[in-house]
Amino acid sequence: MPEGDSVHRLARTLDRSLLGRTLVRTDLRVPTLATKDLAGRTITEHATHGKHLLTRLSGGLTLHSHLRMDGSWTVTRPGRRLPSRLLPDVRLIFETDLGTTAYGVLLHDLALVETAAEDDLVGHLGPDPLRADWDAAEAVRRLRADPAVPLVSALLDQTRMAGLGNLWVNELAFLVGRSPWTPIGELDVERLVALAAKALRHSALVPGAYQVTTGNTRRGETHWVVGRQRRACLRCGTAVRMVPELPNDPAHRRTWWCPSCQPGPGPDIRVPSPRR
Repeated sequence: MPEGDSVHRLARTLDRSLLGRTLVRTDLRVPTLATKDLAGRTITEHATHGKHLLTRLSGGLTLHSHLRMDGSWTVTRPGRRLPSRLLPDVRLIFETDLGTTAYGVLLHDLALVETAAEDDLVGHLGPDPLRADWDAAEAVRRLRADPAVPLVSALLDQTRMAGLGNLWVNELAFLVGRSPWTPIGELDVERLVALAAKALRHSALVPGAYQVTTGNTRRGETHWVVGRQRRACLRCGTAVRMVPELPNDPAHRRTWWCPSCQPGPGPDIRVPSPRR
């Protein structure tokens, strides 16, 4: 699942192929950017904030992109190209002076801004444990601001703490031993934030640890609850349960939990979020 650790790892992968390379041909296949030509600019950095990728270019420009659930980047060697079946989904092509070509497939929220104005796109996001400016105290403050919000909904809110997606919020609820719908104000939020930060960093930075929450890389045993509905809990043997998301409601995504290991409110208390 594309989450903050996914995007951080992607940025480091793109660094190996694109960092310091000059663009010789660019093709931005979205209406708002179709006339933009970035040829001649050098890729100076791949920065991330939560699930957002910021490709910084010489001359003070930044290209913003988001993977959501279906986006991806592929870099091909000189003389190679993406398979023809994928070309209709390409939203971005960067050809470098080395002959390598980066393809952005089904990328979302593509935008080109001055680097100094990146906050216009990501300034609303909360602190990110994978950034140098990580502020745990600020994340705690934001999560505590509305103590009645359910645990999983609070952690999914990127304006409180950036980088946690549905996999991590479900696994963190299990790891702290509370129902996903426990009001955030009833938890030790400092401990929760510290655990979340440690988990994201471990997943992003340690080889072989990517989104393995149990410490066990054996197939089918990498997660405590996510994807394990109707299977025995790895800790107590109780059948793991799952409820689907509330339609068009990002605060109430598909949720997994062990009723025995995670006491507290059930999904019947879910209330659809107000429409904005």
